[in-house]
Amino acid sequence: MFGVIFFWTPPHFWALAMRYRDDYAAAKVPMLPVVVPPEVVSRRIVIYAWVMAAWSLLLLPATSWIYAAVAALGGTWFVLQAHRLHRGVLAGEETRPMRLFHLSNAYLCCLFVAIAVDAAIGLPVLSL
Repeated sequence: MFGVIFFWTPPHFWALAMRYRDDYAAAKVPMLPVVVPPEVVSRRIVIYAWVMAAWSLLLLPATSWIYAAVAALGGTWFVLQAHRLHRGVLAGEETRPMRLFHLSNAYLCCLFVAIAVDAAIGLPVLSL
């Protein structure tokens, strides 16, 4: 789970920083969206989203279908939304990075609930 949180943190905070870029710039806080173009930020968000989703699947041998379903569906949803943000940035559209920010909170919460429920009632997907 450390790895999931490690790779979850950048897209979570970069989405927030995209929304409040001007505030960070005015305060002279060098968040990524302040120091690089939006295309670079959204591309890095996509990369970290993929790694985070893949990393969450490393727990499958120790969990059941409950965690597997939540990790697969939640990770897919997160990656798709990251791509949506990136496509919007590339197209020059007005984007809604806070949508990804709020989704990241929901994703992490659901993943932790799934692992807790899984530990309480689940059966392993793979037997070693």
